[in-house]
Order: sequence, then structure tokens, then C-alpha cells
Amino acid sequence: MQLSAGKSWSLRRTADKNGLFKMASLDQIPPIVGPMAAFHGASEAPFDDVVTFKRLLIEQFQGYSSAMLLDPQFAVPGCIDALDASKGLFISLEDPSYDLVANNERRSKSAESWSVGKIKRMGGNAVKMLAWYRPDASAETNQHQQNYVMQVGDACAKYDIPFFLELLAYPLDSDSTLKADDVNRKERLRDTVLQSVEEFAKSKYQVDVFMLESPIEGSDAPGVGHQGEERIQPVFEEMARLSNRPWVMLSTGATMAEFNKIMTYAYAAGSCGYLAGRTYWLDTLAHYPDWSAMQADIHQNVSYYIQELNDITDKMATPWSSHSCYSAPLEADRAFCSRYADM
Repeated sequence: MQLSAGKSWSLRRTADKNGLFKMASLDQIPPIVGPMAAFHGASEAPFDDVVTFKRLLIEQFQGYSSAMLLDPQFAVPGCIDALDASKGLFISLEDPSYDLVANNERRSKSAESWSVGKIKRMGGNAVKMLAWYRPDASAETNQHQQNYVMQVGDACAKYDIPFFLELLAYPLDSDSTLKADDVNRKERLRDTVLQSVEEFAKSKYQVDVFMLESPIEGSDAPGVGHQGEERIQPVFEEMARLSNRPWVMLSTGATMAEFNKIMTYAYAAGSCGYLAGRTYWLDTLAHYPDWSAMQADIHQNVSYYIQELNDITDKMATPWSSHSCYSAPLEADRAFCSRYADM
């Protein structure tokens, strides 16, 4: 498969000089707005405080990152001037809320008045879209999710901008009988992750890079070289096989220490990097609204794990450009101007 000129250049912008993705996820809204609103005893958080927190995160994390994931509601309008221009910029497309239907099924949608075209127009290097997905949800919900992903894939192809698809499982009402330590629940997580990747790896979705949650819970992953590796590693190998394109791991649902161990399995299976999100900054909100204490908390309790994660990444990750699916180089000929389509 050959990458188009725009997608190829933008993927290079979001990776480091060695082609590895070291990305910070700062686009979350409810996990930030909720605690702030609760502190004030209000239904909404102060807009300026949300912006101040996201600016603090940008300033603290961008030194460790190849790219930053920002939201269009707070971070882009309020913080983009704080972003180091040498860093890649990718923007979330989806609404942080979603439509709920029977059985607690989730249907994704784009943020109001937001689009792939606007992300491209404002200078974004990539589009990130979150699709909540359960293969065992109703046919109607899964069709909605599949159609939405296809629409985004088409738009990203039109505007020649990389499509990063984030896939996340979620609980259905029918899961209520499963306990946290239930073997069936853990098997369901594994199967859900693998089956979801298999579906969206189909060419009709036009996904360029997958952003995947671990198919194994963090507490069950002691790390490569430790007892149990022979049981865990094949699951990551299967995920890599099914994806058939570059993929990064999400820090969802793990502690910082657990995620760093998870990444050893992911990198052994060919992962190209990570997207580190609230696992690394959520606890900082316990100090709100003491901004100095919040900054100190990141320095004292987070920086070590991010640096360790980057060290693991440098040693073990696979450059995105070396993935077999993108092995075909751009054609160098005099017809490029006429062949390259206008928007």
C-alpha cells in the first residue's frame, strides 16, 4: 500500500526523528470538567480553569512528546500558542459525549460544528477519532459505528490527512453479572479488542494508524521476561497481525507502572509507540485549584514514568515507516501535479 504525499508527510510530523510515536493525550474533557465543577459545587467548570490546566499539561508533557493530541473545545482555542511548533499536532474529531441507546450501547458522533476539513484547515497534522465498539452490540449500533468510521476515513482521504482510529470497549447492561476478577470478563475484553481490530482493519475504513487499548488488564501484565509471558505475548502478536498497519497503545485502565510493563509486550509485537493520557495526569487534579502543587505533582510523580516509557520506546518500538503495509515509496515523476487531486 502506498501512502499519499500529505499523509506521509504528516505521519512524519507526528513521530520523532526515528519514526516512533510518543504522544500525549490532552483532549479529554469530562475527566477534567467533572472534578473542577464538583469543587465549585456547580454544573460546569470555569472555562478559564480548564484552559489553564490543559496549558499546564502541554507545558509539562511536550518536552517528552513527538506530538500532542488536543481538543477543539478548550485546548485549541486556548492553548495552541503554548505548543512547541516542532511538535506534531493532531486533533480529536468526536464529541466527548455520545448517544446512548438500549442495553447501554454507545453511538459516536463528531463534535458539534467540527469536521475533518476544519482540522486540516487549521493546520492539524492528523485526525483522531474515538469509536466505542462492542462486536456483540446490536446490529443497528454496530452499523452506525461502522458507517461513521467509513465517513471519517473518506473525509481523511479527501483532505489527505492521516486517520488515527482509537478503539475502546465499554460495558453493556448485559455485562452486569460479571465481576472484576471474573475470567469470563477478562476473556471478553481480549476477544472484544481483537474482534474490533479485525473489523476496522478492512480497507473500506481507510485507517492509517490504530490506537488500541491493551487486550490484557494491567494487573495481569508483569512485563516481558517475567513469568506468564508465554500466555500474554501471543495475544499482542495476534492483535498486531489483525491490525495490518502501524499501531500504538493507549494507557487506558492501567497505572503508570503497569502501562510501562504493558508496552514491553506491545513493542515485542511490533507497536510503533504510545498515546499517554489521563493515566499520567488525572491524579494531579486532586490538588486543584493549587496550580503550583499540580505542577509539582507532575514533576515529582509523573516525569520519571514518562522518561522510563520513552527509554523503553527508544529501545523496543518499531518505526511506523518500516511497517510492511507502507513499503511502497511515493512515485517520483513529472505528472505529480496533475495526478495529485485538489480538495
